Amino acid sequence: MTTRPDITSIDLSGSWQLSTLEGAHAAPMAVPGDVHSALIAAGIVADPYVGRNELDARWVAEADWAIERTFLVQPEMLEACWYLDIGSIDTVASVYVNGVLVQDTDNCFRRYRPDVTEALKAGENHVRVVIHSAVAAGAARQAELPFFVPWHEGNSPIANGNMLRKPQCHFGWDWNLAIAPLGIYEPIVLRKLEIARIEHVTTRQFHHADGSVDLYVTATFLAEEPGILPVHFSLDGERVRLDIGVNAGETVLTHLFHVDEPDLWWPAGSGGQPLSRVVVETPTETASRTVGFRQVEHLTDRDEAGSRFAFRINGREIFCRGANWIPADALFSRVTREGVRDLLQSAVDANMNMIRVWGGGFYEPDWFYDLCDEMGLMVWQDFMFACNLYPSTPEFLDNVTAEVDYQVRRLSSHPSIVLWCGDNELVGALGWFDVSRKDRDRYLVSYDRLNRTIELALKKAAPGAIWWPSSPASGPLDFGDAWHADGSGDMHYWSVWHENKPFEDYRSVRPRFCSEFGFQSYTSMPAIRRFADEKDMNIASPVMEWHQKNAGGNERIAATMFRSFRFPKDFPSFVYLSQIQQGLAIRTAVEYWRSLKPHCMGTLYWQLNDTWPVASWSSLDHGGGWKAMHYMARRFFQPVAVAAIPSKDGRRIDFSMVNDTAKAVEVSFSSRLVSLSGEARAFRTASGTCGPDLAETLLSIDASEVPQDALLFWSFQASNGMSGSGHHAPVPYKALDLAPSGLAVTSAPRADGGFDVTVSARALALHVMVEANVAGRWSDNVFDLLAGEERRLVFTPAQPLVAGELPAFHALDLHSCQSGSDG
Repeated sequence: MTTRPDITSIDLSGSWQLSTLEGAHAAPMAVPGDVHSALIAAGIVADPYVGRNELDARWVAEADWAIERTFLVQPEMLEACWYLDIGSIDTVASVYVNGVLVQDTDNCFRRYRPDVTEALKAGENHVRVVIHSAVAAGAARQAELPFFVPWHEGNSPIANGNMLRKPQCHFGWDWNLAIAPLGIYEPIVLRKLEIARIEHVTTRQFHHADGSVDLYVTATFLAEEPGILPVHFSLDGERVRLDIGVNAGETVLTHLFHVDEPDLWWPAGSGGQPLSRVVVETPTETASRTVGFRQVEHLTDRDEAGSRFAFRINGREIFCRGANWIPADALFSRVTREGVRDLLQSAVDANMNMIRVWGGGFYEPDWFYDLCDEMGLMVWQDFMFACNLYPSTPEFLDNVTAEVDYQVRRLSSHPSIVLWCGDNELVGALGWFDVSRKDRDRYLVSYDRLNRTIELALKKAAPGAIWWPSSPASGPLDFGDAWHADGSGDMHYWSVWHENKPFEDYRSVRPRFCSEFGFQSYTSMPAIRRFADEKDMNIASPVMEWHQKNAGGNERIAATMFRSFRFPKDFPSFVYLSQIQQGLAIRTAVEYWRSLKPHCMGTLYWQLNDTWPVASWSSLDHGGGWKAMHYMARRFFQPVAVAAIPSKDGRRIDFSMVNDTAKAVEVSFSSRLVSLSGEARAFRTASGTCGPDLAETLLSIDASEVPQDALLFWSFQASNGMSGSGHHAPVPYKALDLAPSGLAVTSAPRADGGFDVTVSARALALHVMVEANVAGRWSDNVFDLLAGEERRLVFTPAQPLVAGELPAFHALDLHSCQSGSDG
């Protein structure tokens, strides 16, 4: 006789059936997944990323949807207690089992675990999730408030998203489409409650002067009735068993692991990333946490300029180089672990050591932070509130408390997370709306209630976690203008983009830590061809304007371009120039702010990635391709770098050397004056020592020594092997009468499936960018060539090519893209 194995869980992931409540539309749907992707796959909705299809998809968010499936329950299973483990439903939903309502949900960021024992039956069972319209739910909740709470209409064409605990960028943004996606984003699992289940596992480290560490592992269990629960705690090879008595409700158990000589976790570029695994096991469940032994201090001490904003890791101050992270895709079903790994690896490859998970998207899944742990990417983690005002009713704040408690307990063990921030730009939003300007006290008090709720919930869930109230902020309970105040706290500096100021304006401020600043470019031609036809290849075409979500963005790109460059000769040249000027803008800011070290200790540009193919501030195209700026970022974020920084009056050029390593470096520097036809003559040489974690001036020259019809080229070599080069133009590029560069490109296949590509120039070629007609990654790109020089590159296709297929390569530079050139 065969004994049936004991069933402890049934994973309900897989194919479900989707339909509108009135039955007008139906399609199969993958769970986890989103409704729009299911409708697209069924041909009911056209891909909203293509053309202007976005408008045709907005009706989806106005409907109520049912998602359902059946599953089998064995008769003997009914002798136990069972619950549904629901990781994430977006957002206002009702969950039924066999017609019995078992859970109402209204927070995409919470985990729900309703008891379903009484609803189950032997044989076929039916689970049904009804997701109600986010549009209708938002409007209804706004109407119930004691006073109107505004949202940023410029960001959110779909109203009242601030009423709901769901990603705020789902309602639109100045880089996102507005379709208010909905769906089930984590598996739904039927689980057996046997004695007790694991509610949370958290860890806390205490480092001692002798280098040892005490790691406290705390597990919270939930039981229906008293019992004895065998529990195993493990840390790497060490495993202990504890038999504990649990009570009805929650029982908390803490175990101490003492580690004598831990290998320390360091940010990328500062050391290794050794990781340990904490595991808590019961007879029916296993929960694990990633641990990296490290100490994090947030330095905010007062000084002559105001107060510092810096991070000290394992006793060493680390300059933070990085970018802001937004969701990897506008639709949940299109996000893959492999795609996210590629995006994060691109950040590391560009010498970044921090990303900021911005507050208008998601708390990312555990595997996202696992990747950051492995790669050494420090994470600045916002709570999910952005650019709107929010309710402060007891019901809303209770919902937020539960959200923060769950997310912080889930994530706080990750060594990559170094700071928790209350929100993105909510202090500034107090001044963005007529109602809050007229009655600031009311809305300020409401904001403070929300902010304090988040802070208290964080500190209860993770005592000792580093808290920062808002971004930007000059400090706790400081509700001033941190966009323009550069003496204390973190800064968002947007005057160059939103106020249309020249790039040199970045050198008018001295931030302690700039956590947002950016400049737009168009997405690359391969990405544009995914959403636009040939007839749309015009910056002012309806399709191109639809894929620009920032009001006035196209005009600002063009107006800035004409300050520095001659008119581009065609559409691809316009795209190319937009990317070059984007890189020059951000490079201007980063190089100057790094030269202020240690006054400034961090630059995180806006933004790393895109959610769909769109004109934006990103350095990576939707899908992960590198824009020009990302290749430039790899150089201006290099741990040891040299930069040419003109003085404010333009009379002097200072060459700043920056060293973000723990050891002093010797720097050898040489420069040349280069004519517009590409001939070079030696100019200045210098050498110097830059101490560890310092920025120092290597050389200063009189700007008048650089002729108006020449450029100053320079290169450096550091004793640790790092090197670099660059040029300084004494006048705007449009004033340079460049000769035809005569760019030529040759290629040959490699045994590994890539291609060796050689680019040569007959005359001076500035900002050379090599492109392929297939997606892939270059070993280097966006560089200068003098007359007679060549550069050898390696191109690696993103996907293996068909046998015998050869990509087409071509190169652009400033001269070849301008109107009137001979190409």
